[in-house]
Amino acid sequence: MHSVYISPIPERTPCRRPRSLAVLGSTGSIGTQALDVVEEHPERFEVVALAAGRNAELLARQAIRHRPGLLAVLDRDTADKVRALLPAGYAPRILAGPEAYVEAATLPEAEMVLSSIVGAAGLPPTFAAVAEGKMVALANKESLVLAGHLIREACCRSRASILPVDSEHNALFQAFCFESAASLRRLVLTASGGPFRGRDKAFLEQVTPEQALAHPNWSMGAKISVDSATLMNKGLEVIEACHLYGLPEHRVATVVHPQSIVHSLAEYVDGSLLAHLGPPDMRVAIAYCLCFPDRVPLAVTPVDLVRLGSLTFEEPDTELFPCLRLARAAYSASQSHPIVLNAANEVAVALFLSGALSFLGIPRLIEACLERHRGRTVPDLETVLELDREARVRARELSGV
Repeated sequence: MHSVYISPIPERTPCRRPRSLAVLGSTGSIGTQALDVVEEHPERFEVVALAAGRNAELLARQAIRHRPGLLAVLDRDTADKVRALLPAGYAPRILAGPEAYVEAATLPEAEMVLSSIVGAAGLPPTFAAVAEGKMVALANKESLVLAGHLIREACCRSRASILPVDSEHNALFQAFCFESAASLRRLVLTASGGPFRGRDKAFLEQVTPEQALAHPNWSMGAKISVDSATLMNKGLEVIEACHLYGLPEHRVATVVHPQSIVHSLAEYVDGSLLAHLGPPDMRVAIAYCLCFPDRVPLAVTPVDLVRLGSLTFEEPDTELFPCLRLARAAYSASQSHPIVLNAANEVAVALFLSGALSFLGIPRLIEACLERHRGRTVPDLETVLELDREARVRARELSGV
C-alpha cells in the first residue's frame, strides 16, 4: 500500500466465505442497488443489519427477503409500522433514532458496512464504523467532506478499511490504488455536466425541480440529482478525493464528459493516463466494493465502443455553475468551511425541491453562508456536528424562507 490512501487496503485474497454485511440507507438508491447485487450473488453475503429512514413498506420487504437480525429506522412510528408488516416467526430487533444507525454500523457480527445514508446524517454511523475497524464501503461523500481529517486519523488508529463506492472514486481506486504515490501527477474526476449542460443563464433562472431531477445518464436520488445539476456533486467529490488520497486541491482536476463512460482517470508523471471505463450503472462500483478483491458477473449492459462512436471532454463552466468553484475554495479556506458548504447546500437543495428557492438561488445562498463564516479548526466529531447545526440555522435565516 502506498502512503497517501486514507486507509489500509484489504488483502487481495479472494473471499471464500459469505461476507456479513450491514446496509445503512437500504431503501435509498445506493442501498436498493446494493441489495440487487446481494441477490445476484447470494452465496457471497449474509445481511445482518438494514438501516433506513421512514420507508416502512420497502424496508419490511427487504427484511423479509434477507432476514437480518437488526433493523434501524428514523423514529418509533416507522418502527411500529415495520414490526406490523413482518410475518410471524421473524422478530428482529427494531431500533429507532440516530443512535440506532450507530448500533447497526458497529454491530460486532458485521464485517462490512455499506454507508449510503444521504447527507450529514450519515457521518456519525460512518465514523462509528471506522472507529470499530470495520471494512466500510463508503457511498456517503458528506462523511469525508465534513470530517475527512478525523476519519483519516481514525483509520490510522483502528486500521479500518474504506472502499469508495462513488463511481468516480471507485474508478480512481482501481486506476491508482496499487501504484506508487510518487508516480502520480494528478487525479482527474469526470462529470456528466448534468441535465443543463450548454444551457444559458436565462434558462437556468426558470429551472423546475422536475427538470433538475431528470439526469441524462444516471438514476439517482433527489438530493444527488440536484447536486449533479448544480455541479456541487463534483465539488464535494473534489474534497472527497483530496481526503481519500491526501492530495492538495490543485492536484484533483475536473472535466465534463457527457457520455459518462470514463468514470475518472489517474495521470502519471510520465504523461500517461489510466482510465476506468464502464456503463453508467452504480451496481458496477457497488459490486467491486462489496466483493473486493473479486470481480463478479453482473446483469448490466456492457459498453459498446463501436456503437458509442466517440468520447468527448470539455472544461466545466464555473461561471454558470459556481458550486464547483465554491467547493474548491471552501476546502482550501479552513477545516470548517466545507462543513458550512455542505450544510448550506443541503438546506438550499431542500428549499429548491420544495419550490421555495430558485435553481440559481442554490449557489447564491451557499456563497452568502461561506462569506459570513470565519474559519476554525475542527478537533472532533462533536465540533463537526455543532458547526453543521449552526450553519443550517444560518442558511435558513439567510434564505428568508
